[in-house]
Amino acid sequence: MSIQFSNEKLAKFSEIVARYPEGKQKSALLPVLHLAQEQFGWLSVETMDYVAALLSLEPIEVYEVATFYSMYNLKPVGKYLFEVCQTGPCMINGSDDIIAYIGERLGIKPGETTTDGLFTLKTVECLGACGYAPMMQLGKHYREHLTKDKVDAIIEECRNNAAANN
Repeated sequence: MSIQFSNEKLAKFSEIVARYPEGKQKSALLPVLHLAQEQFGWLSVETMDYVAALLSLEPIEVYEVATFYSMYNLKPVGKYLFEVCQTGPCMINGSDDIIAYIGERLGIKPGETTTDGLFTLKTVECLGACGYAPMMQLGKHYREHLTKDKVDAIIEECRNNAAANN
């Protein structure tokens, strides 16, 4: 396999697996998938097969988990991943309009990435912030009570950060 964790990630992998009893390495699957996504950017089939081999699991056991949770990316994503909640409370408060507006502003549909690789729009199930609807997750942060003006400001902030880091 050409996919391989760095020495730093291998050490972290060992630390994660050591948290669980002998023979229960499958319990480490979620954090190990996060580790893989952190290093490789997304979870290709090759990456998931590598994780399966490391944990002595069947590849299908890894695929089942990775495809179930929206926090895992099964294809490359942009530098800024807009994960917009689309469940009941957010929809009642206008998340459909926000999703459409983001798509219109960026020229993409949910599941797509802008041609410059900067933005990906993804719809997700409940993020547990119903009282702040409509909302989205951007990296490790929630952006709440979204409006078109707030979306414009977020897009501008991301573009400015990207330009400053180039």
